[in-house]
Amino acid sequence: MAYEALWHEYMQMPVVTRAYTTACVITTLAVQLDLVSPFQLYFNPILIVEQYQTFAFFVNLLFLGHAFTIMLVYVWSRRNPFVRMNFFGLLNFQAPYLPWVLLGFSVLLGNTIWVDLVGMAVGHTYYFAEDVFPRLRGGFRILKTPQILKTLFDAHPEDPDYMPPPEDRPGGFNWGQEANVQ
Repeated sequence: MAYEALWHEYMQMPVVTRAYTTACVITTLAVQLDLVSPFQLYFNPILIVEQYQTFAFFVNLLFLGHAFTIMLVYVWSRRNPFVRMNFFGLLNFQAPYLPWVLLGFSVLLGNTIWVDLVGMAVGHTYYFAEDVFPRLRGGFRILKTPQILKTLFDAHPEDPDYMPPPEDRPGGFNWGQEANVQ
């Protein structure tokens, strides 16, 4: 029963989120089970010259997954400014402070701050380009979704004339139909 509920929730995720989550879980399991070495997954600056890879060369990061996750957290937190958060039951704050709380926690654990700062910088750049700049006077959308992604992932429009079968209607009422009053 719990498996079915978990599967249902998993399938309710947006396609890209589901793919990213699946890739993270599979990659983590593969590394933990020694099927894949983490060194096979790292960013290799030498390949930039040989195979024209870009992004992380300028910030000297070898593993970009954490920075990507912080970027997603940053964008979510800026888009949900009024959500109240609780960190280990000790600290209450609004969502926009979440990336900074996570940065502070990373520092307490002895991690470097550069990965978090890179993620926040990229997240802020994306948030500004996607949410702030288009709303400014004379602003426009800088980032455009490629048509192939729209075709693959956009939901198909629902049929406005669709009526579910009677057994799917809650309460046994004829929702959406006129009542016969005598």
